[in-house]
This record gives sequence, C-alpha cells and structure tokens, in this order.
Amino acid sequence: MAHFDLPLAELRGRHSDQVVPDDFDEFWASTLEGSRAAHGETYAREVDNGLTLVDTSDVTFSGFAGDPISAWYHRPAHADPTAIVVEFIGYSGGRGFAHQQSEWALAGYGHLKVDTRGQGYGQWSPGDTADPHGSDPAAPGSMTRGVRSPETYFYRRVFTDAALAIDVARELAPGVPVFTAGGSQGGGIGIAATALGEGVAGAIIDVPFLCDFPRATSVTDAAPYSEIVSYLTAHRDRVDETFRTLQYFDGVNLATRATAPTIFSVALMDQVCPPSTVFGAFNAWASDDRQIEVYPYNGHEGGGALQRRIQLDWLRERV
Repeated sequence: MAHFDLPLAELRGRHSDQVVPDDFDEFWASTLEGSRAAHGETYAREVDNGLTLVDTSDVTFSGFAGDPISAWYHRPAHADPTAIVVEFIGYSGGRGFAHQQSEWALAGYGHLKVDTRGQGYGQWSPGDTADPHGSDPAAPGSMTRGVRSPETYFYRRVFTDAALAIDVARELAPGVPVFTAGGSQGGGIGIAATALGEGVAGAIIDVPFLCDFPRATSVTDAAPYSEIVSYLTAHRDRVDETFRTLQYFDGVNLATRATAPTIFSVALMDQVCPPSTVFGAFNAWASDDRQIEVYPYNGHEGGGALQRRIQLDWLRERV
C-alpha cells in the first residue's frame, strides 16, 4: 500500500468533473413522492438484547415502493435520547444482531441502524431485508444491478430507503435532532440520506464509497468499484449508458444538495475509496460548516477509534 492518488495539497482543492443531470432534482422528488405515497405503518417491537444499559427495538418500516425494511433502534435504558443517529452500513453488511452496539446509545443518543436491502451476506454482519426487484444481467455484487436505467438501478431503492429512514427516526424520537452516519458504502448512503431526507441536523461521513464513479473506476482496481469495470469489460457498448445512470447516484452530485453540517474522514492510502473521490464529494458539499479529518498512513480502515472520539465530540457540540 502506498500513496497512489494525488498529493494532499491538490486533494484539498480538487473538484470533481462529475455532471449533475438536468432532471436530477425532478428524478429524486418523484421517486420520494411515489414511495411516500406507498408508506405503511412503522412497527417497533421491544426485544431482549441481553444488555442492561441499552434498550433495543426491532423496527420494520416502509422503504422504496412500500417494501419492508428492517432496522434496530437502540437507545439509553434509563434516559430519553438527546438526538438520534441514523446509521447506514458498509458494503455487503447488514444490521447484525440486537446486542451488537456502537458508542452512540452509550453516549446518550438514539441509534437507528438501518439494514441495506439485498445485502447482509458479508461474513462480518448479517442482514434481514430482501430486495424484491429484479434486474438485467449484472456483475456479481450490487454495483451494476439494474444499471441500464436510473429507474431500475439498485441504489435508487437503497437511497430511497435511507431518506425514508429519516422520517422513521422522527417517529421513534419526536422532537430531537436527527443525524446521519456511516462509513464506506454507509458513508455514501449517508450522503444521499442527508441530501434527500428532510431536516437532517448533521452528517458523520467516513471514507465514503459511491463517490465520483468515473474517477474511482480509473484510479483503483479494488472491489467494489471493480464490479463496474468487470461489467463494462463484457458490455463494451454500454459505457456511456452506465455512467449516465451513475450520475443520479454519485455522492458528488448528491453532496451539492446536502446543506447540513458535516464531518468527513479520508485515508490517503485507501484503495477501496480513493482519496480524490472522497474530496470530490467533500468539496461539493453545499454547507460551509464542514470539516474533514485526514489519515495519511491508513487504508480503508480510516481513523478507527480515534475518528469515533472526534465524532463524539463533534456531535456533543451540536446537541
């Protein structure tokens, strides 16, 4: 592993060449309107998580097209939460088990950990949410599932689920600020949820995936971006079509609609989510209230526990 991307001084000033489609806002407004119209009841059932300091509910809510989405809602056992953190999950992972905790609930916040539909097959974190929508032939994984059209692309459903999870957080913890959080794929989903959700108070984004697709596929051979390359190796006539679809889901373009404060992190040896793609989204962010923590000698693990402590302090200042 080495410093393979641009020097830090260039990264700090880098702006992506990605283009926002003319009908970008219309596309997302109609998508969310249709799924909100199909919204059903949210179910929250208390479960025994084996813990004494944290209570947990098993939540099912309506996502894209009314599809059922699973989540865990953790919160302090003996106090009302002062905010709620809606967390999205890294690539191939699911919401895990009820007893698996982060620091958010222990710090006094509600924590809505949202499953990613059609994933949860990673060895590190199982999931419970199906994706009932099919697609044309695709590379193994999620990156090219339905990529022939923005209407059928996998992440249209995932990002809609994420935006609607913000509404669910308000149902579960009325009157407290709602923050988004996530790393890698979860960071990319967090960008989308912040841009598309209503009234997000802040975004905690670590080494985000799904940003600056053209740049990513040209500077790294690592998965999951390599799934796009594999697909286009076979479908040589679909290069323009594929990147047109991806414009609607690029974290760079979504960041231009994200007006909440944010804290990012980036690792300069990260070959999974190259630093130039992270800075592309960070520098496109629509709020001036933004900061980025840089880890020069780390890969995709990013800042780890040190970054979490910085995030806890950042969040405490805003609650």
